[in-house]
Amino acid sequence: MSDDLLSGLGDFSGTARLFPLPNVVLFPAVVQPLHVFEPRYRELMADALAGDRLIAPALLKPGWEEDYHQSPPIYPVVCVGRVMQEERLPDGRWNCLLHGLARARVEEELPTGKPYRSARVRLLADAPAAAAEEAARLRRELGERTAAWLAAQGAALVQLRQLLDGAMALGMLCDVFAYALPIDVAVKQQLLEDADVAARARRLIAHLETHAPPAPPKPPPGRKFPPEFSPN
Repeated sequence: MSDDLLSGLGDFSGTARLFPLPNVVLFPAVVQPLHVFEPRYRELMADALAGDRLIAPALLKPGWEEDYHQSPPIYPVVCVGRVMQEERLPDGRWNCLLHGLARARVEEELPTGKPYRSARVRLLADAPAAAAEEAARLRRELGERTAAWLAAQGAALVQLRQLLDGAMALGMLCDVFAYALPIDVAVKQQLLEDADVAARARRLIAHLETHAPPAPPKPPPGRKFPPEFSPN
């Protein structure tokens, strides 16, 4: 994690409110929209807003459906995020934007008397690439493979080039790409668990090399694609 992100956890107590989800992996430096509707997670949200505003989404392990309303197993590495914007709906549900701050390893789940889960966690710092030359090579390869995935998306390619030409560190680039690209959630979790930046970059590059980007969604039946220009 970068020093800027770490500075956002100056008040961290070491205890994280867990938000187990089947299809969301949060990464440092990205912003994840969340819709909170279950009563236990409405209480989690209220407690977070009344306190440090921190929530840690955790990916549920396969088979979670059988025990969803209890405490199904989660993967041990999570991302601690801070609620940066929230909207409470009239029926008590919440919409919020969660800003990822740092990787963390779940050390022990804690009894709290609350309907949601909490854990003692250990923050994980990035281990940067050992040599500047290696980091530069991985950055170049990552850019090439990501560009190939985005070949049909002109606007995305422009944004990609801006990121690669900017000052963003390799580890953060990997996190942003891992979050934004349509790759399997299990692969995203593996990338979250890679605190070693070089290993994270190599894993992402290898995945992009060996997998094709998903096909764009098909238009609804009976609708032409691309559509004709509107006469209005």
